[in-house]
Amino acid sequence: MLMPKRVKRRKQHLGKIKGRAQKGNKIAYGEYGLVAEEGGRIASNQIEAARIAMTRFIKRGGQVWIDIFPHKPITKHPAEARMGSGKGSVEYWVAVVKPGRVMFEMSGVSEDVAREAMRLAGHKLPIKCKFVRKCDEGGEANES
Repeated sequence: MLMPKRVKRRKQHLGKIKGRAQKGNKIAYGEYGLVAEEGGRIASNQIEAARIAMTRFIKRGGQVWIDIFPHKPITKHPAEARMGSGKGSVEYWVAVVKPGRVMFEMSGVSEDVAREAMRLAGHKLPIKCKFVRKCDEGGEANES
């Protein structure tokens, strides 16, 4: 599963997910993309499950890019622990995703295969997603 190699501060505040994605909202590498329609936190095991679903369907043909990385630690207290005694230890890592963010990209396969692979990957994620393809002229993401 994905996680940072090393971090300066091990524990962070949760924060809020406000507004639309300013960065990472255009397809940069591939021809097709999976875009978040709502904000949320995506855990590293969910990213891995989506990646496996895509690569299995395209039978390791084509190329897949993962454009999100889980940088934020989520902490948790152990069960039946008393109140107090500080913040809990890091349980897992998440990627914070805003609406409009391109999460996965794909190229080297037909549009039908890419659409189905992205649909399967979207079912593994806790947020609504849509399939987009790169425009020929401007490089913008196109809904379809």
